[in-house]
Amino acid sequence: MSEIKVIVNMLHNNEEIALENKKIFDDEDIFVINLMSAPGSGKTSILEKLICSIKKHLKIAVIEGDIYTTKDADRIEAKGVPVVQINTSGACHLDADMIRNAALNLDLRNLDMIIIENVGNLVCPAEFEVGEDMKVCVLSVTEGNDKPLKYPLMFEKSEALILNKIDLIPFTDFSSEEFYKDINTVNSKIKIFETSCTNNKGIDELCNWILQKANEK
Repeated sequence: MSEIKVIVNMLHNNEEIALENKKIFDDEDIFVINLMSAPGSGKTSILEKLICSIKKHLKIAVIEGDIYTTKDADRIEAKGVPVVQINTSGACHLDADMIRNAALNLDLRNLDMIIIENVGNLVCPAEFEVGEDMKVCVLSVTEGNDKPLKYPLMFEKSEALILNKIDLIPFTDFSSEEFYKDINTVNSKIKIFETSCTNNKGIDELCNWILQKANEK
């Protein structure tokens, strides 16, 4: 009889490390957001807007995930907050071990909030807990209104959804009616913010909600 090899569940190992991360962040009273989206949604632009507002009230740092380059991290660093870059070299998501190692490069005792900008992908990032307090996803109207049903896990696990680039709706075939119908089917409790980084619509409301969530912790 041949010997059967048992492969340890990678997600289980990730969950254990995520719990360890969560305890570290909780012990330091740090509120952690896992910001996720597909490429091109405007996630980094949203993050820049959040930083400019939130850093007036809380000490904030960013962990920046990308497959290659430091282009987004350079943009964030220009906003005057600590940033740690994670290059996954091909991996389509950040995992708990990556976040644990990145956090070692931050002065956690001097922080109130960490925002993790995950790798641009609507599938894998939602599967991996990293020790965050909440997941927030960004969806651009230019991606179409069908994404909640096509990629349900991302929207099921997110506490909030930022519907971005709404100033472009007149130039697309995006159906708000179909979008809200589908998102309520997937996650009826999700908080939705309609935003535009071009004219700042919805940005103040989003920032105030995040500050409220952070202060509750």
